[in-house]
Amino acid sequence: MTAAAGLQTVLTVPKRFRGPEGTANGGWIAGTLAGTLTGGGHDSPVEVTLRRPVPLESELPVEHVGNAVVLSQGDDHLVEAIPVAETLTPPPFVRFTDAARAEAGFPGRHGHAIAGCFACGLREPGDGLRIFPGPVDNPVDNTVDGAELVAAGWRVPFNVTDEHGVVPDSIIWAALDCATGWAHYRSFPDRRPIQPPLLGRLTGQVFRRVYPMGRYSVVARAEGRDGRKLFGTSAVYEVDGALVAAAKATWILPRG
Repeated sequence: MTAAAGLQTVLTVPKRFRGPEGTANGGWIAGTLAGTLTGGGHDSPVEVTLRRPVPLESELPVEHVGNAVVLSQGDDHLVEAIPVAETLTPPPFVRFTDAARAEAGFPGRHGHAIAGCFACGLREPGDGLRIFPGPVDNPVDNTVDGAELVAAGWRVPFNVTDEHGVVPDSIIWAALDCATGWAHYRSFPDRRPIQPPLLGRLTGQVFRRVYPMGRYSVVARAEGRDGRKLFGTSAVYEVDGALVAAAKATWILPRG
């Protein structure tokens, strides 16, 4: 992101951080915009609404309006971010060994509609985050009020740091993103939607740093459905169970 006049900046999304073909990963773009706000999603959660797909490799203006920030293309508002006063409730902690074991059940291994996704895609090691959430094996803890619990063991690549050697919050938000969608996978009769859902809103908060080459548990839970809207929560945990970050997501199923 480069500075421009007044309260505007310009954002260009590198193709590495893609989600659906030709567009940005929703979690990455949400975390990037959250980081431009005062507090940066640390002091309180930031609610990010994704109204339209964000193109890759295009200069897009970012404008601060009051306490919010808006990413645009021409006259279209693509993404909006604003701090919110609420407390996020994360899904329960899953030990790293159990989370890593759950990856064997990741449904995307057998057919992935967005295989190039930065967060959950089948990318080369070190290129993407390779977070592959699968159902947690313990049937006692696997559901809460009928909700599906999925997890993955996240091994943070060394090459996702910024120029200061710090893993930016945009990477942590990307880790929080896709798992909330995969948590709904088994709710579909044929174990997959006709078309993959798209992230509509992500509200997140980061409490601790993530370190390159570190090991973390990414956990997500399906939290219900309302028509074409799917709801989920997610969290990143350290190996000792300390909460690193939490989020809640709303996904939108395309019209059939």
